Amino acid sequence: MMPPATILVVDDELHIRRLLCAALTRSGYAVIEAENAKAALHIAQTRQPAAAFVDLGLPDRDGLELVDILARKGGMAILVVSARDATADKIAALDLGADDFVMKPFDSDELLARLRAALRRQTPVDRESGPIAVGEIEIDVAAHVVRKGGAEIHLTPKEFALLALLAQHRGRVVTHAQLLRTIWGKGHESDLEYLRVAARNLRLKLEDIPGRPVHIRNEPGIGYRLAG
Repeated sequence: MMPPATILVVDDELHIRRLLCAALTRSGYAVIEAENAKAALHIAQTRQPAAAFVDLGLPDRDGLELVDILARKGGMAILVVSARDATADKIAALDLGADDFVMKPFDSDELLARLRAALRRQTPVDRESGPIAVGEIEIDVAAHVVRKGGAEIHLTPKEFALLALLAQHRGRVVTHAQLLRTIWGKGHESDLEYLRVAARNLRLKLEDIPGRPVHIRNEPGIGYRLAG
């Protein structure tokens, strides 16, 4: 039997740590607590947790700095759990490498579901082994082919590039700036209309009800996510 995944909880509020630890323990995870960034970095270095919940309002260091350091270290999923509701903070955390951003107060079941999704994305996947399946949509990145219900769907190069990039990070928000920089190139980070047009066309071609998309999801003011 595989040992339980170890989750690091970084928050200076004791009641939040207790709430998170209780929910994680009930779900079978091993939990380590840290009340500041210094302790979190020591634990990340010595214990190598599978994932970390990180608050942004830490007493000894801004949480965004901690996200940056942990993301550069690699090897763990990072979920920000914060009361900060500014879009700029969410974008900064995701751009620095966080896998997800959850607002306080949070629903424990939703938080656990987001953790499971982030841990799945940490598992290496051979992108050449076959198409990426999202519902009835199949995305064969190597062959440059997209099918829905077995029928091939024609996409423009930019539409395919957007879908492939979202598919390779499925379940995770990819920010507007990341998408524009990767697909359209440096200097296009503010050309949001390019991105909106490509996303709208993808929905028209791939969603059953384009006005109520279930696969290509918009995170207002932040980016897009391909539902995993």
